[in-house]
Amino acid sequence: MKFVILTVMSFLLFSKIGPASGQGNPPGQFDGSCDIGSPEISGSSSHDPAAGTYTLTGSGVNMWSTNDQFQFLWKKMTGDFIARARVEFVGQGAEPHRKIGWMARSSLDSNAAYVDAVEHGIGLTSLQFRLAPGSNTDELVLPITNADILQLERRGSEFIFSAAHSGETFIRTNFPCANLPDDLFVGLFVCAHNPDVKETAIFHDVQIVRPARANFVPYRDYIGSVLHILDIDSGRMETLLTSARPFEAPNWTRDGSALIYNISGRSGDWGRLFRYDLAAKKESIINTDFCNRNNNDHVLTFDGNTLAISGQNPGHGGESCVFTVPLTGGVPKQVTTLTPSYAHGWSPDGKFIVFTGGRNNKFDVFKIPASGGREIRLTDAAGLNDGPEYTPDGKYIYFNSSRTGKMQIWRMNPDGTGQQQITDDEYNNWFPHISPDGKWIVFISFPADIDPESHPYYKECYIRLMPVQGGRPRVIAYIYGGQGSMNVPSWSPDSRKIAFVSNTDLSAE
Repeated sequence: MKFVILTVMSFLLFSKIGPASGQGNPPGQFDGSCDIGSPEISGSSSHDPAAGTYTLTGSGVNMWSTNDQFQFLWKKMTGDFIARARVEFVGQGAEPHRKIGWMARSSLDSNAAYVDAVEHGIGLTSLQFRLAPGSNTDELVLPITNADILQLERRGSEFIFSAAHSGETFIRTNFPCANLPDDLFVGLFVCAHNPDVKETAIFHDVQIVRPARANFVPYRDYIGSVLHILDIDSGRMETLLTSARPFEAPNWTRDGSALIYNISGRSGDWGRLFRYDLAAKKESIINTDFCNRNNNDHVLTFDGNTLAISGQNPGHGGESCVFTVPLTGGVPKQVTTLTPSYAHGWSPDGKFIVFTGGRNNKFDVFKIPASGGREIRLTDAAGLNDGPEYTPDGKYIYFNSSRTGKMQIWRMNPDGTGQQQITDDEYNNWFPHISPDGKWIVFISFPADIDPESHPYYKECYIRLMPVQGGRPRVIAYIYGGQGSMNVPSWSPDSRKIAFVSNTDLSAE
C-alpha cells in the first residue's frame, strides 16, 4: 500500500465577497485572483474540482524589499484562521528562489504589509513579513528544507507557520508581533523571481478553517462539523456533508453503503443517531425508541446487523449505559447495569461487547456478554484506560492507556493478559481502529500539551497510520477536530478508506 498524504481540515463553504480585483469567476473557495505589482507577464489561477487542486501560474521580479510582484489567489477574511495545503512546483524552474505558499496581506497594493509562509525553489522554508506598507521585508527561517505541507495560522496578532514533509509531523515558528489589520486578503501565491519567465505551482488539499473562538466553553459551545472520506492509497479526500449541527463519530456499515453518526450539542436532534446513505447523499434518523440521548460511542457487530450504543439512561441519573439495537432501528436492550459505561467494540463472534466503564472514580476496560450478565474487568492499571477494540481475528484487544504518562496505544489478549504498549512518543494517542483485513491501525494523535486523560474538542490533531504489529506511525491527515472526529471504528469494509469528522466555525462567515 503506498501512502499519498492528505492535508485534511474541514472544508468550508464561505460566503462570497466581491473581489477588489480579480480575473473572471473566483476559483473554488476563494473570492478572486490577480497579479500583484503589475508584472510584465500576466499570471492566472484555476481550480479543478474533480482533482481537488488549484493551479497558479505567475511571473514577477520578487516578493521582498519594499514592493512585490506575483500571482495571488485570495479570500477576504476577518479574524483568526488556519490555512493549509500540500504544495508543489511544476518543472525545474528558472530561478532558485522562485516562491510558493500562503500569504495574509493588508491590501492588494504592491507595497502592502503582509505575513507569508513560503517555500523557495531551493528548498528554503521561511516566514516572510513586512510590518508596514512600503517598509523592508524580513524573514524567519524554519529548520526544515523542501517542505511540501504548508500551514499559516492567525491567532489574534500572532501568526504561526507550520511546515512538514508529507507523512511527518509539523515544525513550527511563531511571529507574535505582526500587528496586521483584522481584515486581510488570505490566499495562495506563486512568484517567478524573474520578470522574464512564468512559474507554475499546484496546490493540493487546500483547506481554510475558522477555529473555535478563544472563549468557547467545551460541552456547552459547539461549532460546525464536516464529514470526510479519505482514500488511504490515493490520498483523495471527499467531503460529504458540512453542517452547523455538531455531528460526530462516523461508523461505516459492513455493506459499505452508509455511515452512522450521532448529533451532539444541544440542538433539536441532540443525542439522535443518523444514517448517511453514501449513494443518495442523504441522511435519515435511526429509531432508538426511548434511548434518544446517545453519545459518540456506538459500534457495529462484525456482521453489521446490530449496534451497541451508549445512551443516557434516565433510570441511572442520566449516566451512560450500553444498549444493543438492530441496525434498522427498534427498541434497545440494556446490557450494562453499572454506569457510566461506553461501548467501543464487539468480539468477532458477536458474543461480547468491550467497553469503557467508570467504576469508583476510575475508568478501565471491561467486557460483558452481549446478552447482558456479569461484567469482566480487563484492565486495572494506573491512569485512564479507554477505547477498546477487537482485531478481526479475535486474538487481541487494542486500547489506549495513560498509565505510562502520555496517552498511548496498547494491546492485550481477550482475557486481559499480556498487556503490551504499542506506541511510545510525545503525542497523546487515542482510539485505535484496526482495518478489516487486520493489517493496519489508524488513531488520532492529540498535541503533547493536552491533559493525557482528555480528548478535547477543537484542536489541531493528526490522524496517523501504522502496521498492526507496531512500527513508526505516519501522518495521513492533518485535521482541526479531536473529540468526535474518530471515536469509533471508521474503516470501509475493503480496508481502503476511513471516515472522520473535522470542525470549523460556520457562524464566523
